[in-house]
Parts: sequence; structure tokens; C-alpha cells
Amino acid sequence: MSLSDRLNDDMKLAMKSQDKFKLSVIRMVRAAIKNIEIDQRKPLEEQEVLDVLNREVKQRKDSLQEFEKAGREDLAESLRAEIVILMDYLPQQLSDEEVKAIVQQTIQEVGASSKADLGKVMGALMPKVKGRADGKIVNQFVQQLLT
Repeated sequence: MSLSDRLNDDMKLAMKSQDKFKLSVIRMVRAAIKNIEIDQRKPLEEQEVLDVLNREVKQRKDSLQEFEKAGREDLAESLRAEIVILMDYLPQQLSDEEVKAIVQQTIQEVGASSKADLGKVMGALMPKVKGRADGKIVNQFVQQLLT
């Protein structure tokens, strides 16, 4: 079952169970996907749908940090719940140990030895972990291992 079909089915289930919060989150994601489909004038591929979901999760994580800094726990809690719902549609996330192992392997493959090689390492690394690890965490591991 494709991700778009799964979103449609889950939306119908949320309607039937009257889960208004989950329904609104799924509708918001479907609207973001539909807007891109309209702009590109073609249905999105599975990877493009994953990219939209990743972008939506990243936006919420960024907003979550800002709400926590501002002491808006009510809004932060709502965003945490949205992130949990969206994460169900993303592939299983890599653990820190798995990310670190992939980073070490890529550094050896590229032959990087200093922070000057950061761009080269990140360019080779991101396609390997795309959608399965946060870019900020990957970047931190690369910087840590290149020092």
C-alpha cells in the first residue's frame, strides 16, 4: 500500500472514530502533498511524499523548540502529539549508534581527514540516511568524528 493510500485510509478511520486531532493532522499533510502535486502537475512519487512528511516533521520540531523557549507548554504539547502522528508514516528512524557507524564508514569511503572535508562527507552520507535520520544529528556526528 502506498503512503498516499495509507493516509487516505487513516483519514477515513479518523473520521469514523471521530478523532478530530488526528483527522486535522492527516488533512494538513494531505493538503501539503496536494499543493505540491498541483504545482508540479503530476502525482507525487513515494519518495516525494516521504520528503513532504519529513519537511512537516522538521517544521514542527523547529516550532516545538521555539514554543518551549517561550514557555508555551500548551502549544508544545500539541506539536509533540502531531509529531507522533506524523512519525508513524516515516520509515523506522536509525539509532544514534547506527548513524555513527554509517558516518564512520562514509568518512573512510570518502577519505576525509579534517573539517574541510565536511561537505564532501555530508554529500555522500545524506542519501544513505535520507528520511531515516535527522540531518542535524548526522551533521553533529560528522563534525565530532572529523575533529
